[in-house]
Amino acid sequence: MNKDDLKRWRLILGHSSQDDLSEMGACRLSDDQMAMGEALAAIYDDTDCGESAPRSAGFGISSPALAKWLGDIRNYSQEDVVSVIQQDAIERKGLTQLLFEPEMLKSVEANPQLAGTLMSLNGQIPERAKETARMVVQAVVDKIKRLLEQKIRQAVMGALNRNEHSPIPSVSSIDCKWTIDRNLKNYQPDLGTIIPGKVWFYSRAQRSNNWAIIVDMDQIGSMAESVVYGSVTGSSFASLPALKTHVVAFDTEAVDLTEIRGNDPVDMIFGSQLGGGTDINKSVAYCEQFITDPSQTLFFLITDLCEGGNEAQLVRHVRDMVESGVQVICLLALSDGGVPFYNEGLAKKLSRLEVPCFGCSPSILP
Repeated sequence: MNKDDLKRWRLILGHSSQDDLSEMGACRLSDDQMAMGEALAAIYDDTDCGESAPRSAGFGISSPALAKWLGDIRNYSQEDVVSVIQQDAIERKGLTQLLFEPEMLKSVEANPQLAGTLMSLNGQIPERAKETARMVVQAVVDKIKRLLEQKIRQAVMGALNRNEHSPIPSVSSIDCKWTIDRNLKNYQPDLGTIIPGKVWFYSRAQRSNNWAIIVDMDQIGSMAESVVYGSVTGSSFASLPALKTHVVAFDTEAVDLTEIRGNDPVDMIFGSQLGGGTDINKSVAYCEQFITDPSQTLFFLITDLCEGGNEAQLVRHVRDMVESGVQVICLLALSDGGVPFYNEGLAKKLSRLEVPCFGCSPSILP
């Protein structure tokens, strides 16, 4: 094991590993690495403070200490790593109360996990911090919209017609094979590439404008990130006049967020209330009122399928939807969080009804 590997293991294992790792080779950390180790220790050291715990850090009630820690993890970690450490700080060290301070909220890294935390604390956020909390969630929403909105618009407004070409240029519509075949004569040996004299583009076939989209989201706490992404996705659908969209959130009751929150995803997120029980069956039955033309309806059920209501009746409701022509898709998670936890037995029952059940990264949903 080389010196760099030893230093990485020292940062992972903490101060208590110093002596053992030193026996394997030189393991002296630089000043920057020591600062990084202290930043990690503040969150991942499970030892109580005291003389016997040299790695122990923690924040106590000191906001300045937290502000310095937030700066340190930004200095020494990439953005995606900062998001993970920051969320661990909230969950492992009980730093939720510090999110109620506007100065602290301005310092944290805005990400879907943090938006989900603020959503779950909506009723507890004091007046002095509400506007800052909204700004943080707005920043998360804007970031997601930049990622998804154009893709959703293209998916809804028109699909590629690969039988026809169009004079209208669009990078996403380039017919690469046709363009290359007809520009082989323009190959430049000195550059090792083709310089096309003309580029061909697929035309787009306009889709029917009477589709209905229903997004039905489980508000249980473990689905927080999915609710954030689902709200933004649903509001993007709602902004398109070609669609009739309903975004529904449920626990033991269901509510149509598009009716009471318009198409503002920030309002939708703060209109959700995480936690409580789960009655998927009641929510699916509630959504049936929005189905006027089953063959032109797409129903997204975003849930881990941990049903607290009548499971057999839920399966019957979904079967009736499918048999009537509704396209039903069950998203076990709408997040970048990897393989989700879900009720495997119920997922198999829905799959036998030809309802796809899978966890989905938001970027591939469109």
